[in-house]
Amino acid sequence: MSARPPVPPFTEETARQKVQAAEDAWNTRDPERVALAYTEDSEWRNRDRFVTGRREIVEFLTGKWERELDYALRKDLWSFSGNRIAVRFQYESRDADGQWWRSYGNELWEFTPEGLMSRREASINDVPIDEGERRIFGPRPESERDAGIPLR
Repeated sequence: MSARPPVPPFTEETARQKVQAAEDAWNTRDPERVALAYTEDSEWRNRDRFVTGRREIVEFLTGKWERELDYALRKDLWSFSGNRIAVRFQYESRDADGQWWRSYGNELWEFTPEGLMSRREASINDVPIDEGERRIFGPRPESERDAGIPLR
């Protein structure tokens, strides 16, 4: 297993780097690329679904991004300790009928000493929005990298 820096124990700086790296990867909408950040036997709870291992992660993300069109994500560090990080996030996407959604959530992450995520628990709520209410348009620009995400 190769290392995936930054590795635990996390400092505020390295936790923020890990969160930004995750945001950047998820915004590619490339399931294979995203799955490489997780252990071969990583365990997920995503809403009401339980996913185990990279193969299932790729299948899950493939289906997700087939349904959640024009997906764009923002993550924000909430807390960290040792090999764990907590984040809050928002993403926007539209469905096949053209309805836009803003999804709010929290994630709990646990990492191996090599920096791969071995556990991810995500709680997510969806709110329908009008297209004119959108505020997330693609990956976060460099100029906004230190900006948090709004509460609503």
